[in-house]
Amino acid sequence: MKMPAASLFALLILAAPPAAAADKLTLLLDWFVNPDHAPLIVAEEKGYFAAQNLDVEMVEPADPSLPPKLVAAGKADLAVSYQPQLHVQIDQGLPLIRIGTLVSTPLNSLVVLRDGPIKAIPDLKGRKVGFSVGGFEDALLAQMLKPHGLTLKDITLINVNFSLSPSILSGKVDAVIGAFRNFELNQMDIEGRPGRAFFPEEEGVPVYDELIVVANKSKARDDRYRRFIRAVEQGTQFLINRPGDSWKLFIGTNKKLDDELNRRAWRDTLPRFDLRPAAVDIGRYERFARFLKDQGLIKTVRPIQEYAIELR
Repeated sequence: MKMPAASLFALLILAAPPAAAADKLTLLLDWFVNPDHAPLIVAEEKGYFAAQNLDVEMVEPADPSLPPKLVAAGKADLAVSYQPQLHVQIDQGLPLIRIGTLVSTPLNSLVVLRDGPIKAIPDLKGRKVGFSVGGFEDALLAQMLKPHGLTLKDITLINVNFSLSPSILSGKVDAVIGAFRNFELNQMDIEGRPGRAFFPEEEGVPVYDELIVVANKSKARDDRYRRFIRAVEQGTQFLINRPGDSWKLFIGTNKKLDDELNRRAWRDTLPRFDLRPAAVDIGRYERFARFLKDQGLIKTVRPIQEYAIELR
């Protein structure tokens, strides 16, 4: 007796092995979703994570200082972090390792009002400078002052927490260190009070990667992480090739992202994404580690293999 085609198809479906579930992976962001995370959003929206059999959950942190610590404690798989922070946390004994890079140039800058009295760094003498993260930001500022014959004793440092541009716009401080050039400068311009930026890498501070992805060192070779980085690379390539289409994908995830500040930040961040997110610039990491040691922020310059790897 010949079996009806529909019945045969049903039997084949029942006999087929179930599709393998995608491997889950938790990624803690460094801050709320913004254009800095564009390669991650594009990789998700274009299905590049899914193509690598990954189910990636991206989580915005309640406390921006916690993500690397949670990864170190085994409470999450990966975290978006910062190269300077990684050096310090490794020196403190946290079992972290860099597995990828999102933004491969500094975004940090020293910002003043364009129409204000500070036209050059020597003009900071006797002025008030706001900061949000103690330790690293004042070390950056100290190095930027040094070529001009100034030290931190020549200025007054004021902790403004994360209220950087509001503090300078209100006149609470004359300058801020730690302002991201792709955000705070645009925010000030939108407010009608344009800023002027001085860049650490032009004032004696070694170049470093701004945004990186870190994992727990004990799981550094997890195959999920290799696949994750491959998907991020695909996302970055699509982003650079098709920025307009990528922007639509980005704002499609949340209509609140479609505003003037994010549009400007998107434009300014595009050329800073790392086209080879897996690659490690050994010399860059070693130079920056020596800088941090000279500034007294870390005790030891460790072999790079201990805290940064290139997944192949």
